[in-house]
Amino acid sequence: MAGGGEKVDYVFKVVLIGDSAVGKSQVLARFARNEFSLDSKATIGVEFQTRTLVIDHRSVKAQIWDTAGQERYRAVTSAYYRGALGALLVYDITRRQSFDHIPRWLDELRAHADKNIVIMLVGNKSDLEEQRAVSTEDAKEFAEKENLFFLETSALQATNVENAFQTVLTEIFKIHSKKNMVSEPKSNGATPAMAGKKVLVPGPAQEIPKSKCCSSM
Repeated sequence: MAGGGEKVDYVFKVVLIGDSAVGKSQVLARFARNEFSLDSKATIGVEFQTRTLVIDHRSVKAQIWDTAGQERYRAVTSAYYRGALGALLVYDITRRQSFDHIPRWLDELRAHADKNIVIMLVGNKSDLEEQRAVSTEDAKEFAEKENLFFLETSALQATNVENAFQTVLTEIFKIHSKKNMVSEPKSNGATPAMAGKKVLVPGPAQEIPKSKCCSSM
């Protein structure tokens, strides 16, 4: 975590979306604070946490929004999709219905967020393999069709949580860096990128590679 006076080069907004009780808050707690609580309560409305990390020698603050999955909050949380550069679209591998709802969540995300948002499909609770209701192959196929990254995670066992966020944040950083490389020569180097600003990057769609599929070990 960054100290109070530490310089931050970029702030990237990332949202967590998906049905209620798929483990979004636990995934966030594991990434932001390396914590897991067995008695976690449902998120009410929207909460967010931050974590600062270094990508390619630059300080990047991830501002991660945890959106409640209950239907009655969806009209409220839709406003928070705007400005998001990345998203983790989370389902529970033991609940087929949570996976079946993913296309609807994806449509809502794409309706409110930048069209080039970096999206990671996350199959959470991979520690409950004996209760699996969604095959890894089904999820990979969907991710490939929709041009998403994909990982299976376990917030309980801390499996692939760090990897999921790192992948999304690094991809956002790569897109932004390429945009800067194109724009900076036009100004003869006179205008450096502003530090500590939220960066909204309308990168080209081809910048986001097709599904990077890997399941938990």
